[in-house]
Amino acid sequence: MGKLTQAAVRALDRPGRHGDGATLYLHVAPGGTKSWVQRITIDGKQRDIGLGPWPLVPIAEARELATDNRRIVRRGGDPLADKRRARTPTFRQAALRTLESKRADFRSQKAATAWLQQLERCAFPTLGDVRVDQVDREAILRVLSPIWAKQPASARKLRQRISATLRWAEAHGYVDRDLSGDAIAGALPRRQAAARHHRSLPYQETGDALEAIESSTASTAAKLCLRFIVLTAARSGEARGATWSEIDLATAEWCIPSERMKAAREHRVPLSEAALAVLRQVRELRDGSDLVFPSPMYPGKAMSDGTLVKVLRSVGLGERATVHGFRSTFRDWASERTNAAHAVMELSLAHTVGSKVEQAYARSDLLSKRRQLMRQWADFVTGTSGRKVVQLRS
Repeated sequence: MGKLTQAAVRALDRPGRHGDGATLYLHVAPGGTKSWVQRITIDGKQRDIGLGPWPLVPIAEARELATDNRRIVRRGGDPLADKRRARTPTFRQAALRTLESKRADFRSQKAATAWLQQLERCAFPTLGDVRVDQVDREAILRVLSPIWAKQPASARKLRQRISATLRWAEAHGYVDRDLSGDAIAGALPRRQAAARHHRSLPYQETGDALEAIESSTASTAAKLCLRFIVLTAARSGEARGATWSEIDLATAEWCIPSERMKAAREHRVPLSEAALAVLRQVRELRDGSDLVFPSPMYPGKAMSDGTLVKVLRSVGLGERATVHGFRSTFRDWASERTNAAHAVMELSLAHTVGSKVEQAYARSDLLSKRRQLMRQWADFVTGTSGRKVVQLRS
């Protein structure tokens, strides 16, 4: 029989712990709320186990719960581990919580959606309803093996997303380790990483490509956007998402904020006279939004990448070039036809230059030298510098 009675429990108002005996205590908080706590030794360590608030848990039930826990410990068990297991999320729940914790790391809502959609499509049918601490090597291999050789890029992303979920679970104490890493590496076949190159035109043909695009029946907005991409050597998404608030016509600069850059760092783009001419033309197409290149089909929305791909296809370049490939074209031209420094060429493409130590000391973005290089590039592709005309091959 315990030391406390129902009347005593009801009357106690002094903050602190009041023993009932046999490891059971009534805890009275400074505000007057009361709850049951069991202090018990598990594997040589003294641990506290909450048994619930009074009066929701009456004294008789608290004693019964405390007795059950003592029996579990006597048999070599851990009642706290049982409670943790009861709270352990499924793989699907853990993935959703991982996504929320990582949401600030994504560059766009579209990227976050893609992260989850692949798990829903490829992992959740097998792992979704499995408690995360029950996800084993075999289950992970069942998810990855069917696509490991056939779709290596997708398989790599899927493995990274499974790993992120399991590392989140490890950090919160639900699993002991991430089993999607070295633990399964031996069961996955080795594959030779293939270098991926975007199709790109020889730089000698770029000017003719711009002329062909200009003469096409594509929308004016799409033609101007593609021309702007070529003249600035920008990524497609950077140009399609450009806003007038990022453009300073007076200084001839386009300042892309860090959240829209692949390297998550602000990037200044020097604008040549040819690029400024594009902006002057496209201003006539403003639809009330701040977008520089709004969609010709959906006002207020950015132009899709597919719209630019269609322009290339319409002039017979779809099999020979990609929108992104014009960056490679620019880089080849800069290497072969100019004496620009390596850093100037790489920074013109918003690439990271040098080691982290070198980056820490390199405070300048070499804007002045990049401005000169981009002016030379614009002169070359527009024919101002006496570019030799080369007929496009279909």
